[in-house]
Amino acid sequence: MRALHFSNSEAGLVRQGNALSAANRAAAAFPAWSTTAPEKRAAILNKTADLILTHSDEFCRLIASEIGGSETWARFNCELAAKILRQAATICFYPTETTSAGSDPSVANNLLRQPVGVVLGIAPWNAPVVLGVRAIAAPLACGNTVVLKASELCPQVHALIIDLLHKAGLPQGTACLVTNTPEEAADIVDALVGHTAIRRVNFTGSTRVGRLVAETCARHLKPAIMELSGKAALIVRSDADLSRAAEAATYGAFFNQGQVCISTERIIVDALIADSFVAKLAERAKGLTTGDPRNGDFDLGTLISADSATRVMRLVEDALDKGAVLVAGGSIDNKIMQPTVLDQVDSSMQIYSEESFGPVAAILRSSSDDESISIANDTQFGLAAAIFSTDLGAAHQMARQLECGICHINGPTVYDDPAMPFGGMKDSGYGKLGGDEAVREFTELRWVAVHSGTQSYIL
Repeated sequence: MRALHFSNSEAGLVRQGNALSAANRAAAAFPAWSTTAPEKRAAILNKTADLILTHSDEFCRLIASEIGGSETWARFNCELAAKILRQAATICFYPTETTSAGSDPSVANNLLRQPVGVVLGIAPWNAPVVLGVRAIAAPLACGNTVVLKASELCPQVHALIIDLLHKAGLPQGTACLVTNTPEEAADIVDALVGHTAIRRVNFTGSTRVGRLVAETCARHLKPAIMELSGKAALIVRSDADLSRAAEAATYGAFFNQGQVCISTERIIVDALIADSFVAKLAERAKGLTTGDPRNGDFDLGTLISADSATRVMRLVEDALDKGAVLVAGGSIDNKIMQPTVLDQVDSSMQIYSEESFGPVAAILRSSSDDESISIANDTQFGLAAAIFSTDLGAAHQMARQLECGICHINGPTVYDDPAMPFGGMKDSGYGKLGGDEAVREFTELRWVAVHSGTQSYIL
């Protein structure tokens, strides 16, 4: 068979055509899937969860080769993705019709929750199984069909998710995959969002790209969920268990080389205990091993690219030039960066405000709870935070003042529970995933009123 050759522009048009075809297939599959019994939808989602766990070795291989993620990170992804699918299976049984008393006793009010149609899920590369699944699990559970636009950096991982859904019994067309090159991404998204069948957009990614997607959604009046960048703060009060806080900070700052939206980027430490805490954190950071997961078993894998490592190092160097103190790490070798701890960070440094998305823990010293809260809130982002203290009353009071969607007390910022509402504030986005909140995001609430008795209409 003769191979077909396209110019760049022609190839782009072909990809857009394929994307629109995927939306059409999902639209055609919607009537049948939306009326599929909840029991059957739940069984397919639960079976997919089983298959993800049994294919975890394959996911490990793909994650290592596509994004340089460690085996620990890959298996964490598989386990959490399975939990997300199982939780989504429970919302298949969410009540679809309720009654509500209105102000007029002669009118019976029925509130209907119905699937919206086709949901476009746009997933990033950094947590490829978790976020690939999260882009589509709840929409499917609610009776919608989906189009998953895979990340350009991990298309094989996202393709495997769709394959496993089909192996679990999902009807063809119910979940469609779209892939593209980085250069085609903007045109593909524009084409999909503008497609009449697409009724919701579920985007996870950077604030920069999310803003562009949100603008496109606004032009087409398409509701969107935006899960965007973060700059998570971990506050360590003077009464905290320092060993426990240091362990949580190590995990939150360095897991997956800090390439997680809820990674611990800023550690705000009471000055009274700062020296002791920094020493514990530096010791933990120096004990972590790094390397290419394709070549051995390491605590941490690689950054997504050498360019990313260089960008993170520029932030580190800027901080050091302006007075920060390097207490651990601070070196790169191509895509591999050593876990880095910077002490004495302040607002004059770029790393104070910019999301590093790398394995860097920035230590800021504070003289009071009020100052800690002020520093934590001094950011455009508002996704996650954590507070370590043995005084739970004080910790709760501080949590109420933090401008973030998620706050953990005596736990790491990198923590997720599929049953809980996950989402941010400010430039970290809007909308919530998880639990009943996902139902509200991916269904239409309709009011059907039945009028009885004699009505008087005055013109």
